Amino acid sequence: MVRIADVAKMANVSTATVSRVISNAGTVKKETANKVLEAIDKLNYKPNVLARQLRRLETQTILVVIPDITNTFFSNVLRGIESVATAYGYQVLLGDAQNIVERERSYLDNLGQRKADGVILLTARTDQKVLEELSEQYPVVLACEYYEGSNLPTVSIDNISSARKATEYLISLNHKKIAHISGPLKVVVGRDRLKGFHQAMAHHGLPIESLLVQEGDFSYESGFNLMKKLLMLDEIPTAVFAANDEMAMGAIKAAKAKGIRVPDDLSVIGFDDIKFASIFEPALTTIAQPTFEIGKKAMELLLKLINNEELEKDQFMLADKLIVRDSCRERSN
Repeated sequence: MVRIADVAKMANVSTATVSRVISNAGTVKKETANKVLEAIDKLNYKPNVLARQLRRLETQTILVVIPDITNTFFSNVLRGIESVATAYGYQVLLGDAQNIVERERSYLDNLGQRKADGVILLTARTDQKVLEELSEQYPVVLACEYYEGSNLPTVSIDNISSARKATEYLISLNHKKIAHISGPLKVVVGRDRLKGFHQAMAHHGLPIESLLVQEGDFSYESGFNLMKKLLMLDEIPTAVFAANDEMAMGAIKAAKAKGIRVPDDLSVIGFDDIKFASIFEPALTTIAQPTFEIGKKAMELLLKLINNEELEKDQFMLADKLIVRDSCRERSN
């Protein structure tokens, strides 16, 4: 069956542009519209009239799906989303996927049932093809997480370069035996932060010991338990880069329980700059994500899709920042 994405590809335009041509919105240049109509004719594309009719029934509600409601990182992203949504008269319906793909998919069914006008996904674990097909009929935006090589509208940071920056900061403090507590490697941000760690270590000619790389799940408990595991080694690391702040805090707690001082004996750096990072003892050095801005930009993109507006740009990469606090110290030779 020919899909709207096939028409868009042949005409070299976005699916939103094809949709506007089909609905005769009058906002597409004549030359572009002609290319779309020619592609429709060549492919013998039959628009889904029922889906188009349903699409016009607005609920003034948008759905936001998060992977884990207990992870405090997402609170400021949600505030950014709501700041724009409420200004435009939209309510926000929140779905907690609990890191379960099936739950994530069940929330997406709300679009087909017309319970929401669009969705912002702060998790990307649904099959990429399934989500891309869904986005052909309904407004979908990804934030924080993403799919590699996808054209879905996305707002994120560069997790590879950010993780590289965190690792290089530890290297600049003369640390050579550096451990990494990664996020789950089935999730793209977990893989990308691991890549950044590897890149920094390789660039500086430092060996990457397999036992010093442990896979966590972004929870405080996994940081605590994996740090305990690292402390069982004959030669323990002098520094740890944890792929998020909660795991970094768990790692520090485990080190303290063994009488290891942070940062005197062990430097620890986190990722995300959640609110508690500056209150924690010692205050956590971390990579700050512009969480509020990510939420705002994601909602602004979703509104454009809902209103069938042309997206001049659909992939946004916002700037992160290294926040230096008290959990890292230069290592003497």
